[in-house]
Amino acid sequence: MKKKIALIEDDADLFTLLKYNLEKEGFLMFGSQTGRGAIDLCLRERPDLLLLDIMLPDSDGLDICKGIRSHPELAHIPVIFLTARASEADRIVGLELGANDYIVKPFFVRELIARIKIQFRTAAAPQRLLRSGGLELDRTGCVVRLRGEELQLTATEFRLLEYLMTRPGVVFSRDQLLNAVWGHDRAVTDRTVDVYILRLRQKIEPDPTRPSLIRSVRGFGYSFRGGVEAPEPEHSAVSS
Repeated sequence: MKKKIALIEDDADLFTLLKYNLEKEGFLMFGSQTGRGAIDLCLRERPDLLLLDIMLPDSDGLDICKGIRSHPELAHIPVIFLTARASEADRIVGLELGANDYIVKPFFVRELIARIKIQFRTAAAPQRLLRSGGLELDRTGCVVRLRGEELQLTATEFRLLEYLMTRPGVVFSRDQLLNAVWGHDRAVTDRTVDVYILRLRQKIEPDPTRPSLIRSVRGFGYSFRGGVEAPEPEHSAVSS
């Protein structure tokens, strides 16, 4: 089945160029040259990946990305920023907001296609084992080990840890975590997330009072610190 890509880009020439080349590559393309309504468009079309310009005439691509990441039906979609903002600070902000990749204009179309394929390859082959330092999560066996010793986690604690570890570096609000882990039909509150995060820290952190794995982001929520390894062998990256 062909992958569907959403393109939000205000430069008409670049929009046409990318649409032509990506369709030639076999992708299904749709999109808009304005940011207004981008989230509604994604909800209707359900893309497999979003190419998103940051500097749009009527909105900010960073805000659109935050909206995508906060929506339970869209949060899983890979987002690649296309932007003229090339500073290190801009890259860090974009990635910390949840972008999967950040490409600075001008760029080679072949490089963009290669990066898109990497995102699809990663999404198509979820890893069984996730590791971060001495912490190992086995998604098939539903087992978590710390320095080789099995931890006693409840099913909810496991799902919460798995959700965070599969998205390292992404900051999630309490409401996002409730929707993702507990689901929409729930009789729990935001405080529930805090309680379960505390329980996880007591089980996986070397010093729960100074957490190094699950970090708090004041005013936003929680994030699993980057550095999660997928130890199973993978195919080599697509070259540009």
